[in-house]
Amino acid sequence: MTANRPDPERGSTPSLASDSAFVEVELNDHDALLALSGPGNSQLRALGKSLGIEIGSRGNVLRLNGAADTVALAKRFFLQMCDLAREGVKIEGPDHLRAIHALRQDADLHLRDVFADVVLLTARGRSLKARGLAQKQYVQALRTHDLTFGIGPAGTGKTYLAMALAVSALLSKQVRRIILTRPAVEAGERLGFLPGDLAEKVNPYLRPLYDALDDMMDGDKVEGLIKRGQIEVAPLAFMRGRTLNDCFVILDEAQNATSEQMRMFLTRLGYHSRAVVTGDVTQVDLPSGATSGLAEARDLLSGTPGIAFCQFTEVDVVRHPLVQRIVMAYEKRDADRKERAAERESRRSQRPSRQGEP
Repeated sequence: MTANRPDPERGSTPSLASDSAFVEVELNDHDALLALSGPGNSQLRALGKSLGIEIGSRGNVLRLNGAADTVALAKRFFLQMCDLAREGVKIEGPDHLRAIHALRQDADLHLRDVFADVVLLTARGRSLKARGLAQKQYVQALRTHDLTFGIGPAGTGKTYLAMALAVSALLSKQVRRIILTRPAVEAGERLGFLPGDLAEKVNPYLRPLYDALDDMMDGDKVEGLIKRGQIEVAPLAFMRGRTLNDCFVILDEAQNATSEQMRMFLTRLGYHSRAVVTGDVTQVDLPSGATSGLAEARDLLSGTPGIAFCQFTEVDVVRHPLVQRIVMAYEKRDADRKERAAERESRRSQRPSRQGEP
């Protein structure tokens, strides 16, 4: 139901502009309504502020007032969230805005297609699922392509989802091994000054991969699989000269792979294997002047049949909300620097040459 009429709660009349709308949405699932509302309707207010519309409630009826297209989007969101609640699918509060963003991107999308697909059930009984449209498209690419690139800022779930798919493939016997690798690139410290042998020196670089495994599987099971060689975690340099058959391979932090290392890694893929390459091209720790193998591979291989490229943005960050704001701040800083550099170059090119100069 859509109409321009007074809002009973506010006692005022909404704008009669043609693009304004007032909609009442009845939600018959009380638990879903409580989950969406939050304590003292705090979550409804946050959603309304983010969307730029007014959201009120009375009983099991939500009142939406604002721009017609945004009100229609909010209505789709609330009705589909109610459907998911009836099906036993829960979406955490921080994912509500990602759900709305997904609906805005795809007019035919149902949130069930994004949030109801369980990628992996962990040893602790937690369901790992996509948390937004970008992650859903990434999961689909991982399932249907032999080589997938996941590129974007930290905290978007690139490595974690790839690990979940790898563990699922191993447990269901789709592959015999999982191989996890990263470049052991120094970021502010020298490997030579760290204590221990080579394995102990590179272990800190590989620790995030072990942490993800421990989060998904029982620790004793992980240790047993590593001892039997069914899970291998190693620096990228250890991949040289190998052919990786019947395995799920993940190259993490690939922006720190050199051009030669990336070429070496991509040509290791053998039969019945899948490879995933993840990284953030804005966070390169290579020496100045060195080419990031990830950026080069993206430019060279985009459009190649059988290879999928999935791009994440700050909207897809699923860590603490502060992480998204931090990513956005740094991206704005980088964009401003590029703009100033372009302006300086433009002024330099327009400056008349001195007499006698070529």
